[in-house]
Amino acid sequence: MSQSILQIENLQTHFFTDRGEIPAVDRINIEVKQGEILGIVGESGCGKSVTSLSVMRLVPNPPGKIVGGKILFKGEDLAAVSEKRMQEIRGDRVAMIFQEPMTSLNPVYTIGDQIGETVRLHRKLSKKEAKVHAVEMLKKVGIPRAEQIVDEYPHQLSGGMRQRVMIAMAMACDPELLIADEPTTALDVTIQAQILDLMVKLNKESGTAIMLITHDLGVVAEMCHRVVVMYAGNVVEEGSVRDILKDPKHPYTQGLLNSIPKMDEKSDRLYSIPGNVPIPGSLREGCRFAPRCEHATDKCRVAMPELIEVKPGHQSRCWLNEA
Repeated sequence: MSQSILQIENLQTHFFTDRGEIPAVDRINIEVKQGEILGIVGESGCGKSVTSLSVMRLVPNPPGKIVGGKILFKGEDLAAVSEKRMQEIRGDRVAMIFQEPMTSLNPVYTIGDQIGETVRLHRKLSKKEAKVHAVEMLKKVGIPRAEQIVDEYPHQLSGGMRQRVMIAMAMACDPELLIADEPTTALDVTIQAQILDLMVKLNKESGTAIMLITHDLGVVAEMCHRVVVMYAGNVVEEGSVRDILKDPKHPYTQGLLNSIPKMDEKSDRLYSIPGNVPIPGSLREGCRFAPRCEHATDKCRVAMPELIEVKPGHQSRCWLNEA
């Protein structure tokens, strides 16, 4: 897992609105290695989904635009290639599972047509061959009655089945990198576990690298090899799952972990980090987390700390780590 498949370097994705230019993703650096599962965590509004859409070149323009940085997929800068070249890569070598399958699947096309469209485009299969391949993919993701389901429509399936169809679509061309944006949102716990097990199985069997975007640290602990913690458009901590969960160095990561209810502790009130994620671009100087941090000093409010290595493979963006 030493070789990189994706390197995001100094990425800046801004939105141009009536309130001015808003930096949703502000100079982030993320690396995904071949065959690994990388978790990206953080509260809503921290820039996780915009990062994934930037990699896929699917940020709506207007109002959004990649204004700086590189997205290197096996050495090729996706931020700079033509839309024609991006269409060749998207769905074939890099695929994405979107957050809400009901809005991501087309209601007027059958499941088989939607899975088959990808392989017909990238693998030049006939319509009949594409349907056979769609049935195989549905079986691979554990959908029963695949021969009948292939001719059904999204509204005829349950939420868990639709999410499996989304995974089948994403894996249809055997991509080298799979981006999963909160793939278990709105699913019940047992179906969540099945979907996550399926993704781990695909990772092990196919060697597909996965960039998993989630706010659930339990999912991260179960699935991921490494973790990136994002806050207000910045990466604030990065390291192995063990380092991040057992020995977090950034106060924000510590706050996220303290927010998880513990089975062996009785408490009248659950812990929550005070305040809210700031509106992107509203804080022009200092650490973005300073207004919510109990350890904040005057230095934190005026100067942004760098992401520094606190031990091999573990980085944190906090002045406390430089003391």
